[in-house]
Amino acid sequence: MSLSEKITELVQPAVESAGFFLEDVHVLSPGSHRIITCIVDGQTPLNLDQVTSVSRNISELLDTADFMGETAFTLEVTSPGVDRPLTLPRHWQKNVKRLVKVVNLDGSVVSGRILAVEESHVILIEDIKGKSKEHTVAFADVKRATVEIEFNRKGDL
Repeated sequence: MSLSEKITELVQPAVESAGFFLEDVHVLSPGSHRIITCIVDGQTPLNLDQVTSVSRNISELLDTADFMGETAFTLEVTSPGVDRPLTLPRHWQKNVKRLVKVVNLDGSVVSGRILAVEESHVILIEDIKGKSKEHTVAFADVKRATVEIEFNRKGDL
């Protein structure tokens, strides 16, 4: 088992009991020092107090973990960036009403605002020259989906 897998196994229950999701763990070892990055997400964006609290919990666990040995480490706890791909239904649900770009397995591209998230698919609404068009996109057909950054969003959706 790799170090990142051991860390995930150790800290995931604590992160989940705090009401968050452990998205990923990255370990870098430049020289005789480790940099451990834990990517944590929630149902809503995390605030600084939440990140601080979960950081303390993770740090305490790592400080007492036998498998960490004597190697010094720096812990970084962060939330996923806006460029994180939407890979799980909860990622889609968290971003309802946001604009997304979807690249399907067949190479076709659909951009639209997330209107609804169902068990097996998402419903997007695309604005084409003032007219709305709905698209139903099955999760199984998605190659990659990301949130599009909007600076001057107008309207309800």
